Amino acid sequence: PGMAVVLLELLVLLVLLAAGAVVPLRDPLLNICMDAKHHKREPGPEGKLHSQCSPWKDNACCTANTSLEAHKDQSNLYNFNWNHCGVMPPKCKRHFIQDTCLYECSPNLGPWIDQADSSWRRERILHVPLCKEDCEEWWKDCKDSVTCKENWHEGWNWATGTNRCPWGSMCRPFSEVFPRPQDLCEKIWSNSYRSSPERRGSGRCIQMWFDPARGNPNVVVAKYYAWKKRSSPAEVENGAPESDQAVRALPCSVLLL
Repeated sequence: PGMAVVLLELLVLLVLLAAGAVVPLRDPLLNICMDAKHHKREPGPEGKLHSQCSPWKDNACCTANTSLEAHKDQSNLYNFNWNHCGVMPPKCKRHFIQDTCLYECSPNLGPWIDQADSSWRRERILHVPLCKEDCEEWWKDCKDSVTCKENWHEGWNWATGTNRCPWGSMCRPFSEVFPRPQDLCEKIWSNSYRSSPERRGSGRCIQMWFDPARGNPNVVVAKYYAWKKRSSPAEVENGAPESDQAVRALPCSVLLL
């Protein structure tokens, strides 16, 4: 009976929308930029996003200059140096560039925006469900690279103005610091990401890598989790997997937002 009532309400909503009697409210979790150091106030077109950031050019939270800086070894964005334990191989570095582009440019991270106690940002992302392939490929291409830290968000020696390994730390292969793909995705940015069992194209995980010619697959993912957060906020925030296959059906009302 409960499901029947919900379906009836959705049907009435669709009829009213078709008649122009109802204007869908803007969801505060969708198509937004977080309050952080380099983000725009609102997403919008950016025709000249650089290289790996270009998939977001139609609707981006980053500027062209931010996208250019994201590709530099010694970026002015955060004075962060990828080469803190020697030169990072290009096949590994490209994943960190793509990670930066997703963070700076994506307008589809609203369901995972959380408050941040930091001098350089008021908001951060937490437990974004990163697609299984994205995690695995990141780890595979970086497992032979070298680093001295598990959590890159904190604990660096900033005495020279850029990040250097803290005193007493040793440079070790990623495969030792991060034994599994899940360790890399979840620990390197202090749980900004959650390693999802879902695959690309499932509509249930965020893709760092996608072909913009086919559209941005993260739009529908954000809609699903925004709806789910309203339905069961604790489950989304804790990154718990779905316990009931029935909830995997995205309501028609969500697609209308």
